[in-house]
Amino acid sequence: MRLAGKTAIVTGGASGFGAGIARKLAAEGARVVVVDINGDGAADLAAELGGGAFGKACDVADGDSVARLAEAVAAQMGAPDIIVNNAGITHMPAPLEDVSEADFDRVFAVNCKSVYLMARAFVTGMKARGGAILNVASTAGISPRPNLNWYNASKGWMVTATKTMAVELAPSGVRVNAICPVAGETPLLASFMGEDTPEMRAKFLSTIPLGRFSTPEDMGNAAAFLCSDEAGMITGVAMEVDGGRCI
Repeated sequence: MRLAGKTAIVTGGASGFGAGIARKLAAEGARVVVVDINGDGAADLAAELGGGAFGKACDVADGDSVARLAEAVAAQMGAPDIIVNNAGITHMPAPLEDVSEADFDRVFAVNCKSVYLMARAFVTGMKARGGAILNVASTAGISPRPNLNWYNASKGWMVTATKTMAVELAPSGVRVNAICPVAGETPLLASFMGEDTPEMRAKFLSTIPLGRFSTPEDMGNAAAFLCSDEAGMITGVAMEVDGGRCI
């Protein structure tokens, strides 16, 4: 119960890594707001979590939608202690000049602009009480692979944003870290690989020394530590949770 008495917001929380993080934070005692563009999925997971959890539909790439989320959170739980910026998307693998402008804009809106919008909505309240922000980056932002070009760039942005947020917010007692998973059994896996076939999985797994994908449970365990007081001297870190992929 490392997070007993804490309140946490997890974006993209209805499935994949976000759901794993939400489940672990709740298991450690946090009251969790599950945020997702899929409002029904968010509500379903919140009902599963119990403990005062609630789900909220939100497009975290849209300022008005995030403002409505902030109003709902303030009404039900006040300022959060923990924010997990997990929501993210990718484009299909393609040469960098072939990725459409619409895909580029959407990747940067969801993966990058959302972090700014969440900070704009919640950081002022967190400064008054301290807390932890966790950004879900990717090994793609540290060790880029061809054809995931602009996704790689968006996650590199996430790593730099984490460090600049950490150094600015440190005097207020707000710690900011990132986790960098390798691909996992999430709805984005097929998009990362281009196609989900046994051959493509074997090829991808051959690049991971521990020989398996990241799991939602892996992300939840890392998130719970970094958001807890046990990590009280850790800020500005981009932790690789990748089975050795970036070595």
